[in-house]
Amino acid sequence: MSKTEPAAVPRLASHAAPTPEPGAEAKSAMQGFLREISNFRDEIKTELQQQDERLTMLDRKHAQTAAAAARPALATAHDDSAPHRKAFAAYLRSGDDEPLRGLPVEEKGLNSAVAAEGGYLVDPQTAETIRGVLHASASIRSVANVVRVEATSFDVLVDHTEVGSGWATETGPAAESDAPAIERITIPLHELSAMPKASQRLLDDSAFDIEGWLADRIAGRFARAEAAAFISGDGIDKPRGFLDHPMVPEASWNWGNLGYIATGTDGDFDSVAPADAIVDLVYSLGANYRAGAIFAMNSKTAGAVRKMKDADGRFLWSDGLSAAEPARLMGYPVLIAEDMPDIDIGSAAIAFGDFRAGYTVAERPDLRVLRDPFSAKPHVLFYATRRVGGDVSDFKAIKLLRFADA
Repeated sequence: MSKTEPAAVPRLASHAAPTPEPGAEAKSAMQGFLREISNFRDEIKTELQQQDERLTMLDRKHAQTAAAAARPALATAHDDSAPHRKAFAAYLRSGDDEPLRGLPVEEKGLNSAVAAEGGYLVDPQTAETIRGVLHASASIRSVANVVRVEATSFDVLVDHTEVGSGWATETGPAAESDAPAIERITIPLHELSAMPKASQRLLDDSAFDIEGWLADRIAGRFARAEAAAFISGDGIDKPRGFLDHPMVPEASWNWGNLGYIATGTDGDFDSVAPADAIVDLVYSLGANYRAGAIFAMNSKTAGAVRKMKDADGRFLWSDGLSAAEPARLMGYPVLIAEDMPDIDIGSAAIAFGDFRAGYTVAERPDLRVLRDPFSAKPHVLFYATRRVGGDVSDFKAIKLLRFADA
């Protein structure tokens, strides 16, 4: 070997990182992104499954609740009227009175005396419907004093006198004063009846609302009969209306009569100052009664009155601001009662007063229904009765406008 040749130098291994393949970084990023999308999709799927499970449970619970509401109640602790209503419907349809007889008296409030007569109290749902129609009718009942009694009559005790008084001195003897006089007004209860009928085939139809039909028929009949009796009834087997009592001029009024103001013209208002009679009527009533006073007249009379104006040309009549608010005459509400008489010679076509103080309606709270399948075959008759009475309880509280010259 020549000394001039360089010595062989050993070759060292290279530690440099290999060159990455083209696109490897982008591929890795894409794989990570896909994994995140997959995880997000799995989370969404899990949440949707949980939501579906919750909705399924709610639907199942709702179906169970609806089924429970639709099925007959196994116990009646929370619905006391259900057995009574069911028994009454069975009685109306088929005449089966065993379910009614089996109802406990102490739980349902049935009157044993009524059951012995063959009559039964109407179920609570139907009775409430009938009372609602009666109060909604244009009747004196809606503004009168209505009391419920369990007896055959109702007594009103009236003290219409003043206790005597006088000025006393310090040393002088005190004089005995007059004692007040108490008067008793007896309002007897009379039987009001209605007898609608229906065919047995109609009653057998399960889709027919027998209770609603019966309530509507009886309510209409009772409402019309009561409204007329409370105004003009003669008191013979019916309530006594306030117009049945004697009428005297207000200047000579005394207890037991109704005072009236005359229009000054037979069968009409005065041609010169027609509104003066209404003003006189209002102020003929005592101030303590005017706060709760109303007018009562029929539609024909109202049509004539609402055209009147005062001396300044303003209408005395004003309509209510809403449908439920009554019209007003001189600021007082107006009850349109069609049973009030028309304007005629000598008629008392307009009444004004505090009827809650002046007229009392007494009624029994029960309504009896008897089923008769024999008298009008193939129809079934339903004989419904209730007891009601009415009369004037304070003769100072009601005044009349009479269409007469004096």
